[in-house]
Amino acid sequence: MTDDILLHELSVKLSAQSGMKIQINHAERIHGGDINETWKLETNEGAWFLKLNDARRYPDMFAKEYSGLEALRKTAAITLPQPVCHGKANGRAFLVTTFLDKGGAVPDFWENFAASLARLHRNTQSHFGFYESNYIGSLKQYNTPFSSWPVFYAFNRLMPLARQAFDRHLLDKTALGQVEQLCRRLPSIFPEEPPALLHGDLWSGNFMVGPDGRACIYDPAVYYGHREMDLAMTRLFGGFDNRFYHAYQEQYPLATGWQARIGICQLYPLLVHVLLFGGSYVDSVKEILRENT
Repeated sequence: MTDDILLHELSVKLSAQSGMKIQINHAERIHGGDINETWKLETNEGAWFLKLNDARRYPDMFAKEYSGLEALRKTAAITLPQPVCHGKANGRAFLVTTFLDKGGAVPDFWENFAASLARLHRNTQSHFGFYESNYIGSLKQYNTPFSSWPVFYAFNRLMPLARQAFDRHLLDKTALGQVEQLCRRLPSIFPEEPPALLHGDLWSGNFMVGPDGRACIYDPAVYYGHREMDLAMTRLFGGFDNRFYHAYQEQYPLATGWQARIGICQLYPLLVHVLLFGGSYVDSVKEILRENT
């Protein structure tokens, strides 16, 4: 990394946060996602993890991610990188967290992961949503509060994305009508449950085996929602080990009929992928709509 302005701002922020003079000795580019650059910062006080993106395109993305990580961290339910600081310098937005080395999984890794997620989901509040909007991937995620999960899911999740997909000619009028029809039926589909604190984007690419051999989660899209959303998301893009699902069911049993709701819960992340990537995700959305309308 050769951006001296950015490196200076990072040193200032890290020093202020830690109460010690932090000097960045080396920055190593590491594998990251599609939106952000990711780096390992070697300093006189150990290693830190850095995410960078374009501050003009995503001016508040890392501030929102910082808030989400803080909300998850305060539950002490599961391991995650601790957010350290965020800010902007020289046209770049940045987020710094603690750096976690990868470890080898303990024998009960999946059972422990499930128990940790169940503990997270037992954190609740009076309404569905979050105190601010945030992001899922590079898309804005709306968290306007509602006391009803079906209303929240329809107005903050399914309909905004379906309309965007229609406007961009990714979904046709028939598919949009099917989403509207499904939204009208949601109150009869979902049993009442208290709002659960969700990771919000829990797929196999957003967890790792931490240094203690247990699950560490990151890159959240936090809100209080129906906990079947997190569980359904884990079944996309490769899925988790079956031991995870059995253990979760023992820790915090899902309401009767959860199997029939998996596809409906997966509609939201699949619509996200339609807008970001198009392609086969459109077919996946249409298949779920055909099965549920």
